[in-house]
Amino acid sequence: MDDSDSSRRRFLAVCGTALSAGVAGCSDSILGGETEDTTPVDPEPSTPIPDPGGDGGAGGGDGAAGDFEQFDADEESTYTDVYRSTVPSVAQIQVYTDRPGPSSGTGFVYSDGHVVTNQHVVEGAETIYLRFSDGGWIDATVEGTDVYSDLAVLSVDELPESADPLALRESDPDVGTEVIAIGNPFGRFVGSVSSGIVSGVNRTLPAPNNFSIPDAIQTDAPVNPGNSGGPLVTLDGSVAGVINSGGGNNLGFAISAPLVRRVVPALLEDGEFEHSYMGVRLQTVGPLLAEANDIDERVGVYIAVVRDGGPSEGVLQGSTGEETVAGQSGVETGGDVVVSMGGAPVPTREALASYLALETSPGDTIDVTVLRDGEEQTVELTLGSRPDPV
Repeated sequence: MDDSDSSRRRFLAVCGTALSAGVAGCSDSILGGETEDTTPVDPEPSTPIPDPGGDGGAGGGDGAAGDFEQFDADEESTYTDVYRSTVPSVAQIQVYTDRPGPSSGTGFVYSDGHVVTNQHVVEGAETIYLRFSDGGWIDATVEGTDVYSDLAVLSVDELPESADPLALRESDPDVGTEVIAIGNPFGRFVGSVSSGIVSGVNRTLPAPNNFSIPDAIQTDAPVNPGNSGGPLVTLDGSVAGVINSGGGNNLGFAISAPLVRRVVPALLEDGEFEHSYMGVRLQTVGPLLAEANDIDERVGVYIAVVRDGGPSEGVLQGSTGEETVAGQSGVETGGDVVVSMGGAPVPTREALASYLALETSPGDTIDVTVLRDGEEQTVELTLGSRPDPV
């Protein structure tokens, strides 16, 4: 399924401009674009360069690396309990590429010997080091990555005994659920925690090749560069998502736990994940599209373009013309309006993207109910696999 944003660089532009601060990713290179120094001014940077033969470079009490305990034992709270139970499983990540100096991010233990983070955190990595609250720097290698969900799995030979796997939620939390974000903002303030609520679910985020990351979670918990790959945790200690991006106006986003549960096992087994692909360009039906196409209910997903040679060619119908509606020219007409897939309603592009990502696999044949030329009909569509990113 195609979406509207065009590239990984576009991802940076969208998250940087629209969110007023940018991706909450590597504190050096964000998403592989131009490097930008986002580290607060400090003549003595407090994040140490890893020394595999040293003592881990534990810092002092000034918010530097090593300060994982950030609560007074006399001021217990639910947040304190959740933090203390999860932070031993959260890692600081330093990544060395062919560019000078390290970039940084966050990860957390998924299973014995495996750490989950964002793909953009480890993109281009030549050497990766992890450090948990219990122990020094340890080597890590990339087990698998998936650019379309921005997820990666790292392998570690030996984790600290205190670094237990964190449980992933099976479904998205309700809007309004309290959450905390644990990570390493700016690569310096190690083991930081911020709190907020789930502000929205079923969001989409830009991904390469005109695609989108579906089923993302929106939160107002503050996240910053360096937080990417860290867990967004509900107060029962389960992971609701993998922090992906954030910025101004209390906007942060995480890759949902249900999507992580689908992608990561495939990365561990095959090193990659195959996403379902329709081969179409979509638009959510709005008032102008509905009027131009004589649709009574202004819900559904409009097929603007059917890609040549794609799975939907000869099955679904794209736009055949344009009209002027309410003074707006170029309103597309003649395309199918998808109202359900596999019996599940798809009132928006977000709903359709989440259905494809969470309920289907390449090669599946599904029933697609569409409005075509004013009549409802059901067609069978065999899904393909997304093309490789470029």
